[in-house]
Order: sequence, then structure tokens, then C-alpha cells
Amino acid sequence: MGTRGDTDRRILRLAIPALGALAVEPLYVAVDTAMIGRVGTSELAGLALAAAVLSLLVAGANFLTYGTTQQVARALGAGDPASADRAGRTAMWVALVVGVSAIPVLLAGRGVVVDLLGGDGVSADHAATYLAISALGLPAVMIVLASQGVFRGHADYRTPLWILLGSNVANAVIEAVLVFALDLSVAGSAWSTVIAQWGAAVALIGLQRRRIGRVLGSRPQRGEAAPLLSAGRHLLLRVTGILVVLTGSTSLMARQSDAALAAHQVVMALFILLALVLDALAMPAQTLVAEAEGAGQAREGLLIAGRTEILSVAAGAVLAITLIAGAGIVPRLFTADASVLAEARGAVVLLGALLIPGAVAFAGDGILIGLGDYRFLGRLSLATLLAVAPLYPVLSSVDAGPTGLWACLVGWMTVRALTVHFRFRWLLGRSGALESA
Repeated sequence: MGTRGDTDRRILRLAIPALGALAVEPLYVAVDTAMIGRVGTSELAGLALAAAVLSLLVAGANFLTYGTTQQVARALGAGDPASADRAGRTAMWVALVVGVSAIPVLLAGRGVVVDLLGGDGVSADHAATYLAISALGLPAVMIVLASQGVFRGHADYRTPLWILLGSNVANAVIEAVLVFALDLSVAGSAWSTVIAQWGAAVALIGLQRRRIGRVLGSRPQRGEAAPLLSAGRHLLLRVTGILVVLTGSTSLMARQSDAALAAHQVVMALFILLALVLDALAMPAQTLVAEAEGAGQAREGLLIAGRTEILSVAAGAVLAITLIAGAGIVPRLFTADASVLAEARGAVVLLGALLIPGAVAFAGDGILIGLGDYRFLGRLSLATLLAVAPLYPVLSSVDAGPTGLWACLVGWMTVRALTVHFRFRWLLGRSGALESA
């Protein structure tokens, strides 16, 4: 069993490249936005609609990363590299099937989805064009997600980071040529992203072959794919519950006033940015806890879980103190509108308060994913959604504004934090008792 210092170093050694990968992932959209923003307003509006759809697809497919990480790391911890390789190959097959199957679905449904998001006219046409081309990149996106799971399962977080960085650089160069030199507008932006995505997929497949030989090999039996598909079902429920709560909060502010919506958007942007740090600290637990569980070392798993939670809370506390101290200054980085600043100040303070339970919740999610406790995470997400949803009409009726909304979200995050904390403590404590016996 390692010391606390050794465990902290193991966590941080994985957390740093994990943070880099998390920061790199949104760069595709950022580069597309920067370039298309110089083409025209309707083109940029179309890109925004398309990006929203694609973001939901990627969020729903994250089980390919999380589930694969857990399965590969657990098998390696159990001293069974053959099972780890088999889990990796199965994940690649599932990714390929999901990606190919998604192409006709997106092509057929892109118009309906864009309409549901409120797109119309020329901007809707641009969104449909972007999505039609982007559909061809979906198998690559899924392969990249599954490949990250394979590498993370092997405690290699650096390789995916470098591949994603290279892919984003390639996207920027290709897009500049297609959009400006060849004047392909939105279509050029979409094609550059697809080319970069396939480049990343091919690179990751090539690097995997060095580690496990044939990446696909023979097609897996249904039973071999069942654990990953089951994880996908529960993790999809988890992410859906979270997205509905956050999307519902935006919808609630949109029904109050432009100032309230703008202030909420400022605070939400800060939350998404700061959440990257907490998520990066939680990710190593997916690998390290799964390894410990596979090796039957519940006490080691409990140490890793405890140190992950402590490091996450320490980071959350630093971020919270900084944010609360700068509550009157930070919103000015986003807007100079006095009415928006007045609405945002109190909400920023509450966001700072949310980061403490948020640190526990993020860490707990990573630990429970490492333990393969997907069903619980899915049910928890649904339960907390059902608890919060009835409060939104109340907040709307009293015109609570961003401050009232974020007070509600602090409560939502606190419930999640307490629940996952006691859940992983109970699971690892029970395993430790069995280990001692």
C-alpha cells in the first residue's frame, strides 16, 4: 500500500495531462467559431446550432471513454493483460458500430433537430450543411473516444493529449485554407474538422497497435460488448440528467429578462471553465481505483479515493476563495453592462460556494466510475433532476433571478456530493472488510 505522498503524486501525474486534454477538446469549436465569425453572422449562427447538436452527441457517447477506462484498468490490476486487450478491442468495435450507425440518423434528423433548437432561414441551412458533412466524421469521433479509454486504462494520459493537440493544429491550418483561400465557408469549416478527426483516429489506432497488436481483430461476441453497452445506458442517463438541469436553468433565465439571461451565461461560462480543473482531478480515479479493485486491494482503493477527494476539495477551495474575492471584478471580464453586472455579482459568489460540494461530487463520480457503479450514477442523476425540476417554476414565479437560481444549484450539487461520498465510502469499506476476512 502506497503512502499518501506517493498516491498524491500518482494522481497529479495523471491529472495534469488530463487537464490538458480537457482544455484541448473544445478547441475544434473555438477555431471554427473564430474563423466562421469572420465570414458572416448567419454562418456563425448556423455553426452555433450545429455545435450544440454535436456536443450533445459527444456527451452521450462519453461512455466509450469512461467504460473502457474502467474495464481496461480493472483487468490490468487483476494481472490479466489479455482481458484488458480484449476490452480495448471490444470498445473499438462498439465505437465503430455506434459511429457508423449515427451517420444516417444525423443525416435524416438534422433538419428536425435544428428546427427544435430554434434555427430558421439561412442560419438553419448553414447548420444543416455543417451537420451533413460532420456526420462523416462521427465514426472517427467515436474511435477517438474509445481510444482515449484504452490509453487511460493503461494509465497513459499523455498520448491522447499530444494526438488531440496535433489534430487541433491540423484543423486550424486546413480550415484557414478551405474557408479563406478556397472560399468554402461553413462547408470548409466542417470538412477541415472531419479531416482532423479522422487523422486523430488513425494516429491513435496506429499507436494502439504498438501496445496491443491488432486493434479490431475478430468481431466480439455479444456478451463481450454487453458490459460496455450497459455502462453506456447508465452513463447516458447520468449525463442527460445533468444536462437537463443546466439547460433548464438557461431556459428559466431566458423567461425572466435579457439581463438575467446574460448574467447567467457569464456565470455558466465560469462554471464550465472551472469544472475542467475538478474533472481533471477526478479522472485519474477512474484508472487508479479500477486498478486497485481489479487487484483486490480495497484499502489501496480507499486511499486513492480519499486522496482524490482531498486534492479536489483543496483545488475547489482555492478556486472558490479566488472567485468570491473577485465577485465584483470577474464579471467585468465578460461585460460592461451595469444591469448584467448587478445580476451576476451575487450569482458569482454562489458559484464559488458551489465549487466546494462540486469538488466532492466530481471526485465521487470519478471514483464510482472506477468502481463500475454506473447504475447508481444514472439513478442518482435522475433522482436529483426530479428533485430540482419542481423548484424551477417556483423560482420563475417569484422572479428569483440568477442569484436565486444558483442558490438552488448549490443545493443540487450538495445533494450529489453527499450521496456519492457516502456511496463510494460504503462500497470500498465493504470490499475492505471482505479483503480482511
